[in-house]
Amino acid sequence: MADNKDTIPAPLTSEQRRKVLLGMAAAPALMVPGVSFGNAQFPTAKVNTTKLAVTDTEVIVGQLHSATGTMAISETGSIQAEQLAIDQINAMGGILGRKIKVIKEDGASDWPTFAEKSKKLLVNDKVACVFGCWTSASRKAVLPVFEKENGLLYYPTFYEGLEQSKNVIYTGQEATQQIIWGLDWASKEKKAKTYFLIGSDYIWPRTSMKIARKHIESVGKLGSVVGEEYYPLGHTNFNSLINKIKVAKPDCIFAAVVGGSNVAFYKQLKAAGITGAKQFLLTLSVTEDEMLGVGGENFAGFYSSMKYFQSLDNANNKAFVEAFKKAYGPKSVIGDVTQAGYLGPWLWKAAVEKAGSFDVDKVVAASPGIELKTAPEGYVKLHENHHLWSKARIAQGQPDGTFKVVAESAELIEPNPFPKGYQ
Repeated sequence: MADNKDTIPAPLTSEQRRKVLLGMAAAPALMVPGVSFGNAQFPTAKVNTTKLAVTDTEVIVGQLHSATGTMAISETGSIQAEQLAIDQINAMGGILGRKIKVIKEDGASDWPTFAEKSKKLLVNDKVACVFGCWTSASRKAVLPVFEKENGLLYYPTFYEGLEQSKNVIYTGQEATQQIIWGLDWASKEKKAKTYFLIGSDYIWPRTSMKIARKHIESVGKLGSVVGEEYYPLGHTNFNSLINKIKVAKPDCIFAAVVGGSNVAFYKQLKAAGITGAKQFLLTLSVTEDEMLGVGGENFAGFYSSMKYFQSLDNANNKAFVEAFKKAYGPKSVIGDVTQAGYLGPWLWKAAVEKAGSFDVDKVVAASPGIELKTAPEGYVKLHENHHLWSKARIAQGQPDGTFKVVAESAELIEPNPFPKGYQ
């Protein structure tokens, strides 16, 4: 692994903060001895040889998330966190002497719209990179566009794995870091032997549950699957499902319901008497963002498998949470994908500065080995397969809508998007 390092430092003094755009805590630049990142040393003709939207003073990037539709409940945090990182980077001088300008596009929870907007950003706007997508369906929709146009996407969501692209940097966790680790914890710590699998009906939940079933029944030999159900995005009536759960009486409900459907799902579970006090439930898809709609009283006692929770007790995270709340209000919350979204601009900054160029091929070549020593989740580094080494964590939902971390992997887990036996 290369030893290039970047750091997201703690907030500045109160006087320095006053000068930062929107009053947010800025971060000092990565300093390499003898190197200046001013545009005098990096003229546009040298740092932009592929006709991207880069001038002597500005570099344009794209943001492509669902600001509307059923996925907005999950993606709003990513939009905010990516903007926070960009504002912080701009406040300290930008990248290679250039300030970052953002063109925001709304995928509107519609996969063809994501593909259309990605083409606009890459072909018409010629953005240097894009921070975006949430669902695997949206990522799969835009992937051919990014590969054809040689664009660069920073994708922040935990996902099923089984993918690796030169044109995507995956800042969330893949299956071995979330699904498999979480199920092993459920088996060891909760003695679960029977599992009921539930998901929204699209690529990520179906593939995730295929991996989960293989791990439960064959690879990991944890026990048996006693039920498996899928429901359309935006689905709100889970009474039939709840009756099936009551009949099956699983040791573990393993859930991957996404977006606004989570609100109805957990409220109806509680109304039917299925609560954390009586039933073990482990989800891959409820973070602090979803909890705003679900309500702590409806999720209390259930568990989530993520790499990040807002309640993580470390100095890096405290600084990040403080800056986020200053930007978006004291009642704002930060979920797993929100934090992973925040990492995207920092990883891009480090790679651009290492490459001394905004050219996509050069940035991609410089990316393996990039480290963020003070990322809110803790130290992470970028693998040559474009995924992050990260820790895995389990947290229990609390009545006030927060999470209490109850388990954490001892070491960073090496990303393995193509685990043997799960394809």
